Amino acid sequence: MNRVYLIGRLCADPELKMTNSGKSVTTFTIAVNRQGQKSESDFLDCVAWEKTADFICKYFQKGSPLVIEGTIQTRTYEDKNGQKRKAVEINVKNVEFVPKNAGANAEGQEASFGARADVLTPAEGNAVQSRTVAYGNAEDFTEVYDEDIPF
Repeated sequence: MNRVYLIGRLCADPELKMTNSGKSVTTFTIAVNRQGQKSESDFLDCVAWEKTADFICKYFQKGSPLVIEGTIQTRTYEDKNGQKRKAVEINVKNVEFVPKNAGANAEGQEASFGARADVLTPAEGNAVQSRTVAYGNAEDFTEVYDEDIPF
């Protein structure tokens, strides 16, 4: 089974592009903290297509926390010098908001992470609490600052 769930922050503003066949696509990098090592992060390349790409570009920006679900894929290509290269990236199928109040609420219940791109239309994007999935508490996350990002 090839499925991955990641919680991280966008390293740059996502940019929506169109393929020759008219499909929307965005590629982006997320910073994911290593479990138990708050000072170390992994920077993972991601690609999203069509409605998911539209959703990411409309509602997220550099530094935004997000939850992604997808698959790991590899591809080969030739660089400018004709050398064969291999790329590993996350093919994003779903993305969710991580609200600023991700900790426990007044009743002590876990807050839920917000809207799923696969169940909301862009017009419903502001109704982030309409469908939720619980993932954890605020203390499970550490801040990633601009100076931590290597580019």
